Amino acid sequence: VQLVESGGGLVQAGGSLRLSCAASGRGGEITDMGWYRQAPGKQRELVATITSDGSANYAGFVKDQFTISGDRTKRTIYLQMSSLKPEDTAVYYCKARIKIVTIEATKILELWGQGTLVTVSS
Repeated sequence: VQLVESGGGLVQAGGSLRLSCAASGRGGEITDMGWYRQAPGKQRELVATITSDGSANYAGFVKDQFTISGDRTKRTIYLQMSSLKPEDTAVYYCKARIKIVTIEATKILELWGQGTLVTVSS
C-alpha cells in the first residue's frame, strides 16, 4: 500500500485548500488515517485523524478551521482547510494504519505519504 497526497500549494491568508490522500495497492485493512504537519524548524504534529467508521479526532488548535473526511470506497481522505494563516505553512503528511492478519500474528503497520507543501502568504 502506498499513500499519495495532493492538493498543496500557495494560498493567501484567509484562503482555503483541500488536501487529498489516496491509498493505492492491496493488502491489509486500513483502520484509520490522518493528517500531520511539520512546519520549518518544528516537530511534526497531529492535525486530525479519522477511523474506518468515520469517527474524526482533531488537534486542539484546529477548532473549526479544518475538517477531515473520508471516502472508504476510494480509500481516500481529505483535509478541508479554511481561513488559512501564515502559521499554517507546513508540509502536510498523510498517515495510515493498516492491519495485516496472518496465521502467525496480527500486525499494525504505519505508512506515511511523501508530504505536500502548503504555503500561506500574508
